[in-house]
Amino acid sequence: MNLEKITAMQEGGQILGRILRDLREYVKPGLNELDIDHWVEQKILAAGAEVSYYEKPDPDFPGAICISVNDELIHGIPEDNVLQEGDKVSFDLTIKYKGYYVDSAFTMIVGEKPVGALKHLLQFTESAMWEGIATVRAGVHLGDVGYAIERVLEKGKLGIIRNYVGHGIGKKMHMDPEVPNYGRRGRGYILQEGDTICIEPMASLGKPDTVISDDGWTVLLKDGSLGAHFEHTVMVTKDGCEVLTSLDDSVL
Repeated sequence: MNLEKITAMQEGGQILGRILRDLREYVKPGLNELDIDHWVEQKILAAGAEVSYYEKPDPDFPGAICISVNDELIHGIPEDNVLQEGDKVSFDLTIKYKGYYVDSAFTMIVGEKPVGALKHLLQFTESAMWEGIATVRAGVHLGDVGYAIERVLEKGKLGIIRNYVGHGIGKKMHMDPEVPNYGRRGRGYILQEGDTICIEPMASLGKPDTVISDDGWTVLLKDGSLGAHFEHTVMVTKDGCEVLTSLDDSVL
């Protein structure tokens, strides 16, 4: 076991968890996306971490955090737009701490609690993430993790995004293995103790087909429907996993 990696990612995960927890409280109707982006950047730097999205040549993203509003699914660029009450918004953030990356995301409704179809979308997508996480332990195939996620999303009758998946993480932001949100039991990479991966289901109320905006980054749902995205970085243990980016219930 790489103790340097474990310690850095545990500490970085707690920093990221606190930033996203505080962000959820900070976001309200009337806030400009650029102001939110600046607020996040300052939080990252104040914690002694690095804004990983600025790194060149990859990813060279024009923002400290991805902000995806309404029919935007992921990778939304922070722009001069004001959030409105009732907007669906997803926040996806990766930071670098002591040479290692951690990654997490959540979806919320601005200024109000989700109801109806939106509540259904958020609840089932987040539940799918936790069901996948609960499957993780050394010796398990990634196909079993994907199957667990897929089963929840299918139960919720949601569109399962298949062309964007989770990933390994550590010294790089995106590493092998890929972690799909669907799968067949007993297939795929076999998890090993000490592996660090990102589990991040994405789902839609409509069809799962996506397109990339002219800005080259923002992924939108082709039919204009709404989608959700939840993510945690987890470390594989012998008997389960440690959820590095969660402040609560972080050991399974």
